[in-house]
Order: sequence, then structure tokens, then C-alpha cells
Amino acid sequence: MQNLSTNTRQPIIAVAPMMDWTDRHDRYFLRLIAPNIRLYTEMLTMQALTFGDYQHLLAFDPSEKYLALQLGGSNPACLAECAKKGEEAGYDEINLNVGCPSPRVSSGGFGACLMLEPNLVADCITAMQAAITIPVTVKCRIGVDNEDSYEKLSQFIKLIASTGCQTFIIHARKAWLSGLSPKQNREIPPLCYERVYQIKQDFPHLTILINGGITTLNQVDTHINKVDGVMIGRAAYGNPYFLAELQAHYFPDVPVLTREQVIENFYPYIEKQLHNGEKLSRMTRHILGLYQGQRGAAIWRRHLSENAHKACADVKVVEQALSLVANFNS
Repeated sequence: MQNLSTNTRQPIIAVAPMMDWTDRHDRYFLRLIAPNIRLYTEMLTMQALTFGDYQHLLAFDPSEKYLALQLGGSNPACLAECAKKGEEAGYDEINLNVGCPSPRVSSGGFGACLMLEPNLVADCITAMQAAITIPVTVKCRIGVDNEDSYEKLSQFIKLIASTGCQTFIIHARKAWLSGLSPKQNREIPPLCYERVYQIKQDFPHLTILINGGITTLNQVDTHINKVDGVMIGRAAYGNPYFLAELQAHYFPDVPVLTREQVIENFYPYIEKQLHNGEKLSRMTRHILGLYQGQRGAAIWRRHLSENAHKACADVKVVEQALSLVANFNS
């Protein structure tokens, strides 16, 4: 197995696109924790961007960059138009979702089921690349249902790479489109990291990121020796300060804020959003895990959960929660 430990390239650390989680409030918060980690939007469908208020959907704070837009869809022409809107909005990368196993997504003809139609995926990537100048990347699985051999995965990567696509984010668990719920598919079947390592060995010229079940710095270090980067999913949401550990380890030249400093730097953003009519709970739901594993974590979560949803809730609720944790630890 090829070992990349002598590779001088900076490893890529990214946070996965997660529906209902990685919205603009969460991304702003995560950027305060980890300045050098790549962020991805929730998946936005081509229908939403074609028929909805795409300017609102694509809006983001400039501090979120490096920021990738993940698209869901399977119509090459429509995806090309959406990619163009994304580039014009200032995104750094367009990522096509070829990995979501949700029945709702599959019924729309996109997500993981697209791995069963590699020629269509190639057409989509080709159309998007012709429309924009920023990179077009793919997030996929190691297989779908019974189409899960290494040979099938290798053929898929080879075909899509032939379009000029250079970066693949591979979730190291195959997708089951029937018989398992998306929640069950997060644990079943087992992860197979070796498949992703083998792809990097067989396609050394491609940039390969690995995704799935990564929760510790030691795990990240292990993967970085075999591939070009990692994408962190649920661990980045349930324990967001884990990203500070990764930031400090892989990007030591950039100072890491303490948990308290992160929240204090989040105050102006909260106040601005409240002024614009946003509800406090829409922001505080993303910060509940900040003290995960620390003394005072339960107090922090309880105060925010019990008070952020109230009609007149403002930034003082967060200030009080921070004070309660400080007093508990004094």
C-alpha cells in the first residue's frame, strides 16, 4: 500500500455537507473554531436553485470561505446553470452529491443511485465544467446495493476522472437504497476504508478524501498517511471543538480560539442575525455540543435548550449560558 507520509502537500480537512445541519449559521460558527478547514453547504437541489429564490439560498458570509456548494440533481443542463450561479455567488468549488441514500433523494433520480448511472454522472460533470472555471468535485460511496465490487468502484472513478474531475470524496460505506433507512445506513454495512486507500493507490494523480466514522485525531492521522484528506461528518456537529484539535495539529501557524473566545466572537453575528429577524434558536442549536466532554456541558446545553426558543430571547441567553459554565468551573 502506498504511504503518503512523506508527501509534503498540506492535507485537506473538511466538514461534510449535512442536511439541516451545515447551514450558514453553523458554517459561520465552525469557521470561528477552525479557520483552515474546508466547509460545504447542505445539499441544494437543482430544482430549488432553478425555481426558488436562488440568491437567498446561495447567500453566505465571506468569512465562511473556503466554501464549497454541494448540488443535488441529474440533469446536465440544469446542473450547469446551477453551478454557474454558484460560481457567480462566490463559491470556491461545486460538489455533486452521488452518495445520499435517502429514499426522497433517490426518488428524484439523484444522490447515491447515480452511481448506477456512471455515464449520466460523467455527462453532468462535463456540463458543469464547461460552464464554470472553479473545480467540480464528486462525493460518492464505495458502492450501491449489490453493485459493490472494487472493480465497479474503480470503473466509476476512472470514467468520471476522464472528464477532467480531479477530486473525489469517498464515503467508505456502501449505500443501501432499499431495506435500510438512511439512519441505519450510517452504521450498516461496516466501513471499508481499504477500498478508498486502494483507489488512491490506483489513481495517484487524483485527490482522494475519505469520509465515514472519523472521530479522533489518531484516526485522521492514519487516513492522511494513505489519502489526501479527510471529511468529518457527525463528529464535527456533535463535538464541534474537535475541529480545533485538528486545526491546531495540521495548521499550527494559525491561533486556535478557546471555547469562550469562540462564543464571544459569535456574539456580533448573533446580534446581526437577530436584527435581521432570525430566531435565536436557529443559531444556538448548532452550538449545543461546544462543551461536549467538558465540565459544565450539561449546564450549557440545558440553559440554551430551555431559553433560546423564547419569544424575546436574545444574545443575553448565550452570555448567561457561558457565565453558568464559568461559575461551575470556578
